[in-house]
Amino acid sequence: MAVLEEVERWLKERSWSADDRPLTRLLAAKRATGRTVSVVLPALNEEATVGEIAAAIRRELMGEAAPLVDELVVVDSGSTDRTAEVAAAAGARVVHRDSLLPELPTLPGKGEVLWRSLLATSGDIICFIDADLREFDARFVSGIVGPLLTDPDVQLVKGMYDRPLGGAAGQGGRVTELVARPLLNLHWPQLAGFVQPLGGEYAARRSLLERLPFPVGYGVELAILIDSLHTVGLDALAQVDLGVRKHRHQDPQALGRMAATIYRTAQLRLARGHLVRPRLTQFDRSEAGFVARTSDVDTEERPPMIEIPEYVERRGGGRPPPLPRPGQETARTFARRMRWLGTRHGR
Repeated sequence: MAVLEEVERWLKERSWSADDRPLTRLLAAKRATGRTVSVVLPALNEEATVGEIAAAIRRELMGEAAPLVDELVVVDSGSTDRTAEVAAAAGARVVHRDSLLPELPTLPGKGEVLWRSLLATSGDIICFIDADLREFDARFVSGIVGPLLTDPDVQLVKGMYDRPLGGAAGQGGRVTELVARPLLNLHWPQLAGFVQPLGGEYAARRSLLERLPFPVGYGVELAILIDSLHTVGLDALAQVDLGVRKHRHQDPQALGRMAATIYRTAQLRLARGHLVRPRLTQFDRSEAGFVARTSDVDTEERPPMIEIPEYVERRGGGRPPPLPRPGQETARTFARRMRWLGTRHGR
């Protein structure tokens, strides 16, 4: 089947609306399967929004009338505001990033928080929700968790939505449109049907997430999508329409750094092996003219969690191959890890 035909078929069979699965159906499926659900909110200085999100999940999805979510965890990555206090007051369990695998020094970035959150949760299904959402709707959780409870073949579900920017409907997602979507269409055309490939709202089975490497920074969403395609195949991936997503937008220079990280994440997956650590130069205008400012582009990746001895011992199972130091992954060590995973998971 041609790739275009495959994508069109996938869009018809694996794209749904949050309204397609009522909460009553999800609760029945959860009781029948015994699957547990963890919701993770990665947070850094989000006191203005994290409480409303946590309270909505507790109120609508964790009460006796609708026990869809088993645990709600806010992983704080070093907030200097009242994020932790607000989240706890709203009913979330707050875990500091540095308390997870304390013997391994932390690296800055969202992906680092998501990777460590696998150690802070116990659910069979893990749902990630960004902590900066405004006018949050609990369907963001139930919508993307739904297919994982009702369809055993689905492994990963991404949210899709409109992202208003400056009052214009359907705008936003600038890094997606300028960088991620062209990269996916050119190099991973099977993923061309994803409306929001970089969206921070998605859910997956733990058994998949623990087998994937996690870039420590902004490239984590792209990496998880690409690596999931290669691990479980297109038909195990899905997306759900959640309506409208409102959140805080980044300035153009921050978007530039994000774009460089996305490109780097794709580059690593196109050519595994040692690559020179890139840097991105941007410009600020001062009274004396333009001033150059150079930033490192995130390149570090954490290995699949199933290779971390503490995690393996907690979940049960054999010892994995030794871990390479961050940034020292080579084609040989990557192949060795993949062989070990293939043996362990019967691939």
